[in-house]
Amino acid sequence: QVQLVESGGGSVQPGGSLRLSCAASVRDLDIYAMGWHRQAPGKQRELVAEITRGLRTNYAHFVKGRFTIDRDNALATVYLQMNSLKPEDTAVYYCNLRHIWTDKYFWGQGTQVSVSS
Repeated sequence: QVQLVESGGGSVQPGGSLRLSCAASVRDLDIYAMGWHRQAPGKQRELVAEITRGLRTNYAHFVKGRFTIDRDNALATVYLQMNSLKPEDTAVYYCNLRHIWTDKYFWGQGTQVSVSS
């Protein structure tokens, strides 16, 4: 059974920062990449960033240089540091695990991030 618990969303002004956290409860975390997707109203869910157990990272082009993903394997927690936030970053952010062999995804409940002046 997989459980993902997110925290850290909220409202911020443009240019501000937020840090999201997601604690995973899963057997054998080693076989999962951890990551974040987001979904804005009326849009499809899209990848934001992903990190493997070996700490290899993959970022969407629209967050490169602004967001940083990190992972603490001992705590089974993934973080997303979001800097220089823009109004277009407003979305529900979902933590995910991706099985590295099957590409099966598990999702958290989502946390709202709102960027406006």
